[in-house]
Amino acid sequence: MLAKSIPNLPSVEGMSFEPKWDGFRCIVFRDGDEVELASRGGKTLTRYFPEVVAQVLAQLPVRCVVDGEIIVIRRDSGQPKLDFELLGQRIHPAASRVNMLAEATPASFVAFDLLAIGDESLIEVGYATRRARLVDALKGVSAPVHVTPVTTDIEVARDWFERFEGAGLDGVIAKPAGSAYEPGKRTMFKIKHARTADAVVAGFRWHKDGPIVGSLLLGLYDEEGRLHHVGVSASFTRERRAELVEELAPYREDIVDHPWNWAGQIPGAAAASLDAVPAGDAATRLPGGLSRWSGKKDLSFVPLRPELVVEVGYDAMEGDRFRHTAQFKRWRPDREPHSCTYDQLDRPIRFDVESVLAGRP
Repeated sequence: MLAKSIPNLPSVEGMSFEPKWDGFRCIVFRDGDEVELASRGGKTLTRYFPEVVAQVLAQLPVRCVVDGEIIVIRRDSGQPKLDFELLGQRIHPAASRVNMLAEATPASFVAFDLLAIGDESLIEVGYATRRARLVDALKGVSAPVHVTPVTTDIEVARDWFERFEGAGLDGVIAKPAGSAYEPGKRTMFKIKHARTADAVVAGFRWHKDGPIVGSLLLGLYDEEGRLHHVGVSASFTRERRAELVEELAPYREDIVDHPWNWAGQIPGAAAASLDAVPAGDAATRLPGGLSRWSGKKDLSFVPLRPELVVEVGYDAMEGDRFRHTAQFKRWRPDREPHSCTYDQLDRPIRFDVESVLAGRP
């Protein structure tokens, strides 16, 4: 069952609200010693999370189907916080690396719906009843298995929406009390943070289908004047992609010392050696390298003079990058590129995700 995005929390009698966990949606199937972890699209996650399988065998009812979220909690940076980048590293073809990461960055499972137990299917039953059955069935579980907190008080939900973002959560989910579980249908509601920022366009990538723009590469300046690659904007119609080629053409000329010319990737510009790239937390974010998400995909880009400013919409940050693809809003010819800094971004108050999981919000 999926969720429909809405701008505000619905003020409807009987509505239940839950934190929106930023992880991998997962339906757990257990039948005795057999366990299968299924993704939102029905693909198997079982081989990637052996430690979750072990916890299912140790803590969940012997025969059940439970809907929930697989998350990874980062504990080495102050207050514990969800980390989607660490979670993404778990999807790896090598069994040796999967097993190593299962120990180094173990995942947790957050349950939020019970679809079957024993021989009984609950998908026709209303959500409020399923929730009560879930709490009863999992009343003895302990970390790293959790039951998500729930409230029917909209004021509490509004408070969660504001504060829990600092723990890495993604917003709030709203569920009607009497709703059955309808696979593939958007009968729940999700309320996520929506923000805008002004960013520098310092390059673009070609679209896979031809000589049209695939995505704009976005940058923000840090306090020392370095331009960091913070994400992309890519949701354009085919007609608009063709128009962007012409709009960007003047900025492809006369490029000198491009800020992202890492190891001489850009012909004709002054090359920076690998040793010149700062190390650690101060390192400049640069596009063009291989990523764990893309494998051998070509991530080279067409450089542009960093003079264009664009307003984009985004929901959240993951570290110092946009968590998802940013939405193009409009060009900002009135903005000076060097004024596009990290200072304009919202920085949520840090909040301990383990307090949320333990029911101490």
